[in-house]
Amino acid sequence: MKKLLTVALALLLCFTSLAACGGGDGKADAEKTLYVYCFGDYFDPELQYQFEEETGYKVVVDLFDTNEEMYPVIKNNSADYDVICASDYMIERLSSEGLLAEINFDNIPNAANIADNIKPFIEDFDPGMKYSAPHTWGTYGIMYNKSMVDDPVDSWEILWDEKYADQIVMPNSIRECYMIAARLLGYSMNTVDENQIKEMTDLLIEQKDLVYSFANDNAREIMIGDSAAMAVITSGEVIYSKEYNENLEFVIPKEGTEVWTDCWAIPAAAKNVKAAEAWINFMLDGSVAETNFEYLTYAIPNKEIADLVDEPVLNPSAEVLANCETLHNLGAEGDDLYSEYWKMYKAD
Repeated sequence: MKKLLTVALALLLCFTSLAACGGGDGKADAEKTLYVYCFGDYFDPELQYQFEEETGYKVVVDLFDTNEEMYPVIKNNSADYDVICASDYMIERLSSEGLLAEINFDNIPNAANIADNIKPFIEDFDPGMKYSAPHTWGTYGIMYNKSMVDDPVDSWEILWDEKYADQIVMPNSIRECYMIAARLLGYSMNTVDENQIKEMTDLLIEQKDLVYSFANDNAREIMIGDSAAMAVITSGEVIYSKEYNENLEFVIPKEGTEVWTDCWAIPAAAKNVKAAEAWINFMLDGSVAETNFEYLTYAIPNKEIADLVDEPVLNPSAEVLANCETLHNLGAEGDDLYSEYWKMYKAD
C-alpha cells in the first residue's frame, strides 16, 4: 500500500508539474508561444534566443519575401500570428481594413527610443502611430561604381544616359520603378492619374533598352562584382556593399526619392497580444537595436544608437528628407491601374 501511495503521489506531482508548464493544455501552450511573421533574414537570429531567455516565451518564426505574399495570409487569417513585420503602405492597407490591432504603448516603454526624424513619415501611413512601431527605414538612391562612371551622379536622369547602356540595374518592382519616373516628371509617386501613369510608362519604356538587369536583393552582388556601373538600390545595402568594393558610392538624386519604413504590428486576430507587445518592446531596446544594426547594416531609427547611424547614407539631412515621399496604399483600383501599365512596360 505504501508503494502504491508513493507511485500515486509521484503521478500526482507529475500531472501537477505538467499542468503548471502547460503540458497538454493548448491554451497554456499558446500563452507561452509567440508566432512571428517576418521578411527573411530581417533580425539577428541570436536575438530570438535572447528574447526567449529573457521573457520565457517560445518564439516560432515564419518568413515571407514580399508584403504581397504576407497580405492574404493576414487577410484570410489562414495562420495564427501574433506579430508581423510589414512596410509602410501595407501597414496603411491592413489598418484601413481592420486587420491590425491598436498597440497599447503603455506596455512598450522602449517606444521612447524611436528617433524623431522618422515620425513624420510614420504619420503619413499610420497617423498617431496607433498600429505600428518602426523596425528599419531607409531611402532609395543610385549606387554607382566611381571607376566606371565619370559623370556627375546627382539626378535620376543619368539612368537614361545611353553612354551606360547595358550597365544599369533597375528595381524589379512596380512602385519603385514608377517612383523614379514620377520624381523626374515632377509627379507624386502615389499618383493615380492615368494620364500621368501613362506618361511615366512611356518614359520608362524609353530607358528599358539600357537596362542590364532588373534586380532587388541581388542588386548589391551585381555591383560588388563590377557587373554593372550603377544600380537603383536601398540605402540599407550601401555599408555592406562598400565593405566588399571600395569603388562604390551612393547618392540620393536631387529630384527626391522614396523613404520607406518597415514596422512591427499586431494582427487584429492575434492570440497572444501580451507576447507581441513584449517582442516589440524588446526590438526597440537600445542594445537590441545595436545588435540588429551590426547584423543588417540597415538604419535602425533608435535614439540609443544615433551615433552609429549618423552618416548621410543612413541618416539623410532634414533638407533631403523634405524632398521625399512615402508610398501609400493606392486601393484596388490604383493597384490594378499600375499593374496594367506595368504589364505593358514589361511586354514592350
